[in-house]
Amino acid sequence: MPFRFLKRFTRGVFILLTLLPTALFLLACLTPYIDNSSWWIAGFLGIAFPYLVIVQIFLLIFWIIAKPRYALIPFVSLLVGYGQLRVLFAVNISPPFTEKKQAGHLRILSWNIRNFVALSDNPQKIKHNKDEVVSAILRLEADVLCLQEFNHSATKGEQDNNIKLFTKEYPYHYFSRDLVKKNGFYEYGSIIFSKYPMIDSSKVKFPGRTAESLISADFKRGDDTFRVYTTHLQSFRFNEGDYQDIEKIQLQEEDALGASKNIFKKMKAAFIRRSVQAGIVRKELDRSPHPYIITGDFNDVPNSYVYFHIRGNAKDAFLEKEFGIGRTYISLAPTLRIDYILASPHFEVKQFELVDEDLSDHLMMVADLKLNH
Repeated sequence: MPFRFLKRFTRGVFILLTLLPTALFLLACLTPYIDNSSWWIAGFLGIAFPYLVIVQIFLLIFWIIAKPRYALIPFVSLLVGYGQLRVLFAVNISPPFTEKKQAGHLRILSWNIRNFVALSDNPQKIKHNKDEVVSAILRLEADVLCLQEFNHSATKGEQDNNIKLFTKEYPYHYFSRDLVKKNGFYEYGSIIFSKYPMIDSSKVKFPGRTAESLISADFKRGDDTFRVYTTHLQSFRFNEGDYQDIEKIQLQEEDALGASKNIFKKMKAAFIRRSVQAGIVRKELDRSPHPYIITGDFNDVPNSYVYFHIRGNAKDAFLEKEFGIGRTYISLAPTLRIDYILASPHFEVKQFELVDEDLSDHLMMVADLKLNH
């Protein structure tokens, strides 16, 4: 009798340990449909989603071995979360990216270049890396460049005239200039460069004194007219002290609780602001009279409200052509795909590649698209 009771009790504990993470997983599956400005906790669930998937797979394997009928719990939950699994993990087997662009294709390059400062604080290395950043971009011969965290000076001198670094190959540009100091001494924001003339351009400023913008440019190529957007949504704004706090949390040091509160507060504010910004972006995309492409650093994962809301029915170039999770941000975690190239259904994605040049904390993205008539 005691053995039977212990067996039933142990099974009950394991079932409970299955139901709790499964309930959390199913709740995380709802995050794409929950506006973070109304319920910001959903933002944390979106980031946790890949790890909740791993737990469900582990539970599935465990119950198949221990008691197959209970394997239905994680199996059904994974079926319910198929839509979120599909954006988390791409499953294409595509040929290697060909740098030579085919006639009739449109090549888009998008990259958060981290103010050209790369991953070093050494002034000499920064200057060297700036040249490497430009070289890496020009080598791919894209038709349109969308760069985030781009800095420039209109008055400091030729060495800081960063727009001029591209104007020989890309004579047309539109710069958001979201932050301007000392009458042009320092300018910061997103920028669109192009080989084609821009027939129109626009800027929508996000709410907030230090917020950035959504910018767009219209192009006419032959009989085709299309629009390109780029943006940099609200980041967590982690500084060096915050990264030290994250390390304290990981190492479970004495002041980890205080560090957690600080990190939590910043993340909560960012989830709310990004959700508002995503609403603004969605309205602008819906107003576009032309086929469009939107690129940029959304600072949010594919399982988030921000991603689903902005994407709508657009094609995610990574999901169309790549394989795997596709991390684009190299710090903090191996699951952070937060940069995107999305194209309206008028486009066909022909090629896509993530390029790691070790020159930024983000990976470069390049896609070849074809506009169907």
